Amino acid sequence: MVELRFAPGEQVSAAQQVEGLAERVEVLPDRVLLYSDDGEDALEHAHSRGVRPLSSLVRRSSLEDVFLRLTGRTLVD
Repeated sequence: MVELRFAPGEQVSAAQQVEGLAERVEVLPDRVLLYSDDGEDALEHAHSRGVRPLSSLVRRSSLEDVFLRLTGRTLVD
């Protein structure tokens, strides 16, 4: 999983730029989540597309992430 944090209003255009880099892209009010098997690779490709988040974090998926993925729900639900 890759978390990309943005200033308010920038996450929607960033999500469009990273489309296709992950199995699932989720847009939240302050960040974009990329669900990918290789987070480091997804982050590198996002940077190569010109995506410049305020901060980024690559981490393993948690049980909550797996639940949301399997049920098709989002953190906003």
